[in-house]
Amino acid sequence: MNDTTNETPEMNPEDDSASPTSEEFQVSQPGNINPEVLQNISVNLSIEVGRTSIKIKDLMRLTQGSVVELDRIAGEPLDLLVNDTVVAQGEVVLVNDRYGIRLTRVVPSTDRLKSL
Repeated sequence: MNDTTNETPEMNPEDDSASPTSEEFQVSQPGNINPEVLQNISVNLSIEVGRTSIKIKDLMRLTQGSVVELDRIAGEPLDLLVNDTVVAQGEVVLVNDRYGIRLTRVVPSTDRLKSL
């Protein structure tokens, strides 16, 4: 019979890169996740102008100045995706010298869950 002990390494309280504590993962109420943990999770946010499918031979012929036609009609809302899931639609705006998106429609959470 082996007598082993599980020791955890000491954490430096001033180290911001330390792993979350077990208290942070405890649920505030049964069935709920601590919102502080969720707020620190990174997600990928992207805007989709449109899509198309082309053959590899056509892809290899693309050069500077080539035009690739997309499946969207000009003026149609763009999709806002979070981790490749559409969560909203909107239109392009200019904020100072950067592009932004003004949301015109937010996809209801029930519809987003159906696509998972």
